[in-house]
Amino acid sequence: MASVKELIVNTLNRLGKDDLKKFQWFLNNRKPQGIPKAEIENADVLDTVDKIVERFGPEEAVKITINILRKMNQNLLAEESENKYKEDSTAESQHDLHDYGKISFNLKKKLQQDYSQILVGSSQTGHQKYLSDIYTDLYMVKNETGGIVTEHEVRQIELNIHHITEKDPTVLINDLFKVQYDTGRRNRKVLTMGIAGVGKTISVNKFILDWAEGKENQDILFIFPLPFRRLNMNTKKESLMGLLNKCFFSGPEELPSLPEDDGKVMFIFDGLDECRFSLKFKEDYTLKDVHEQETVSKIVTSLIARDLVPSSLIWITSRPAAACQIPREYIDQVTEVRGFNDEQKEKYFLKNCSPELAGSIIRHIRKSRSLYIMCHIPIFCWISLTVLQPLLAGESNDKTLTTLTEMYTSFLYSQRREMKRKYCDDPGPKPKLTSFDKIALKLGKLAFKQLQKGNLIFYEEDIEECGLDVSEGLVFSGLCTQIFQMEKAVPERNIYSFVHLSIQEFLAALYVFFKYKCYGRNPFLQSWREKLTWKVSKTSLFDLHKAAVNKALQSKDGHLDLFLRFLLGLSLESNQSDLKELLPKLEIKPKNVKDITDYIKQTIETEKSVDRIINLLHCLIELKDDTMEDIQEYLSSENISAQHLSSAQWSALMFIRLMSDENFELQEHSRSEEAQGLPVADDSRRAL
Repeated sequence: MASVKELIVNTLNRLGKDDLKKFQWFLNNRKPQGIPKAEIENADVLDTVDKIVERFGPEEAVKITINILRKMNQNLLAEESENKYKEDSTAESQHDLHDYGKISFNLKKKLQQDYSQILVGSSQTGHQKYLSDIYTDLYMVKNETGGIVTEHEVRQIELNIHHITEKDPTVLINDLFKVQYDTGRRNRKVLTMGIAGVGKTISVNKFILDWAEGKENQDILFIFPLPFRRLNMNTKKESLMGLLNKCFFSGPEELPSLPEDDGKVMFIFDGLDECRFSLKFKEDYTLKDVHEQETVSKIVTSLIARDLVPSSLIWITSRPAAACQIPREYIDQVTEVRGFNDEQKEKYFLKNCSPELAGSIIRHIRKSRSLYIMCHIPIFCWISLTVLQPLLAGESNDKTLTTLTEMYTSFLYSQRREMKRKYCDDPGPKPKLTSFDKIALKLGKLAFKQLQKGNLIFYEEDIEECGLDVSEGLVFSGLCTQIFQMEKAVPERNIYSFVHLSIQEFLAALYVFFKYKCYGRNPFLQSWREKLTWKVSKTSLFDLHKAAVNKALQSKDGHLDLFLRFLLGLSLESNQSDLKELLPKLEIKPKNVKDITDYIKQTIETEKSVDRIINLLHCLIELKDDTMEDIQEYLSSENISAQHLSSAQWSALMFIRLMSDENFELQEHSRSEEAQGLPVADDSRRAL
């Protein structure tokens, strides 16, 4: 600013007294905004310069001065001033870049320390592994569709299973912000979607690490990772520069400003689905000053809307259901992470156990198409390994896990076994422990309450509300080593979460089922009269199931779909026998589930939504209903076209075809009029 003032003072000093008055007249009559006559009528050169810079800012003050000089036909003086300003700006910019280079070097060293390793397991009992050793490139495709997602995340994996090897335009993470060879332009703002556990955050971490190690995207001078779970902690107003210096540097003087060159600064907002503050993009007030104090919500929206640091690059990651919070006019490119392909699944198991055992696990998972599809999610591969490795390593194994409920029940059982090994079998002093069943049910209560709210992350008040003592946090995180985790977002506050959404959904279903079995309660009943009803007379299992089915069908984004599959699966007597050791208070009384299977089939007959029909068919699989076996036999019979199937049976037929690896032609099954309009057929690009 000092150099700008000096330049304008030297310029105006070369004007005569009358020309200075003329210059001030132009200032006063400038459109759309001039300096009032009373403020400059008797002002000398120094006062005039102070008024210009104060009113318009340094850069704009120079432009206005040169423009007025040209209007006064002082063209030579205007040209000399313009050239002098460009020379000074270039020299200052080169000096700034030199200083910025030093600061960037320090930032890279910090980010290398923060991102070179990744925690495997929980925050209490896990261990660090080098990211470069375990990272595998995930499938990321360009997704131009946008819009609001209306199906459960697991359903999206099932939809994409047949498309993951097709010729979708793919992109590597390190190429996201490079100049595109086909257009010659670069993406400035990218939204990357992907379901929970599919690998968004680890992809972000790898992008940051590659930059910090000098391997990729070295044209970017600064990368600032600002995950939403960290931003949630900032409840007080502060400036963007204050926020950056607090998060990445030792003090406000280390990074006083940001370079304005195009693409030199990048902000990464990871986990939009974890954002606990509202993002309002349509407000009249816009934030443009990096030193002005505002709410973190206003800072984030101003950066995305390009009002603040308009030359910056922006990368946002989100689960699909939350992505609609960002209006698409602010996004240049939408991408989607789709997880492992079939080859990468097998590589995962081969990397983490012996070839013989890996082969056994792969063969076992292939027996159940629903389990094999779930393994597109990297974290489900880990769950499968945790469950199946000890199971299949035994010489005499007669237990076959074919449903998600069986897999997650066994996973919970493995956690109890780990607790027993760690705290009961080891010699030495024992800590005072809460029993595993009490912890699991309290976690289930937390899981259910937060699932209804759509929350993936929780705070101390959420946990205490469910009867868990936060002071025992280290204990229960140690007991449930791979279920629940704690993270310090900022020194003064902890964040808690389940390691994956599906674990939260399973524990929520376990809690609801236990409450019904022990107390006859139905948590889906809302009105006070209905609540009084279950206090007087216990609800039936069918009432519970029916309420859960209807509640899941009412969900706009299908967030209760997997929860429903688990709740129905837990009702099978075989699964309850496994639960008895985990939950000793659970009463096992054989119940007939025919009522609910009949209700589901009746619902399929009238339901129009493809996604809801598919999920209801998955529910029949969890219930091990004979309909699926009947349809399998029907498909293998020789007189297929001679029979007539109901709408529900046609849906099941198409569902089984979609879950198979085989191509098929719908004409061979088209004798029924209902089949011709079958909504499930719309679900496959491979159906003719």
